[in-house]
Amino acid sequence: MADTVKQYTEREEIKQRTAMPLLWISMVGMGMAFAGLSSAYIIRQADTDWLTFDMPQPFYISALIIIASHGTMITAQKAVKKNQLITVKNMVAASLVLGLLFVGSQFYAYSYMVEHGLHLVGTSISSSFMYVLTGFHLVHLFAGLIVLSVTLFQTSRNKYNAENHLGLSLAATFWHFLGVLWIYLVLFLAFIR
Repeated sequence: MADTVKQYTEREEIKQRTAMPLLWISMVGMGMAFAGLSSAYIIRQADTDWLTFDMPQPFYISALIIIASHGTMITAQKAVKKNQLITVKNMVAASLVLGLLFVGSQFYAYSYMVEHGLHLVGTSISSSFMYVLTGFHLVHLFAGLIVLSVTLFQTSRNKYNAENHLGLSLAATFWHFLGVLWIYLVLFLAFIR
């Protein structure tokens, strides 16, 4: 029995030490993919078929929604350190709802683009790039929504507290990364034209 407890404790210690660095490695990889797409966007602008258009307004709404979700996750992180578990649950739930609103705003932005003649294919390479960059982010955001859903489930089971909140910390770090990445994309697409 003592050996089993010792093995479990050792596994938990390894998980505590390695989980966050592994998450950071994966986020650096995702960041590099977006850096590559951003570079291609800049290089492709020199071609004669590049069409310049204003950033669709709904993408700015998405930015406000993701900023609000940062606030709710920061509040959840602070609350867990004070063992305010109901606040943690409410703030993770609010982050998930804001994430779903973000997805809705993205699809609204795509319909806005179509209404203004900006299609994924057939309009110009510049509109295609906008769809690819924002769509690639949206795929990653779906992963973030899954993470938030699992975190909310674990929070409702009172898994996290002031002494044990690694899962919440990992979820918050990934969610903040997605938010920062979205703000970067909005600024990049708005000013690099």
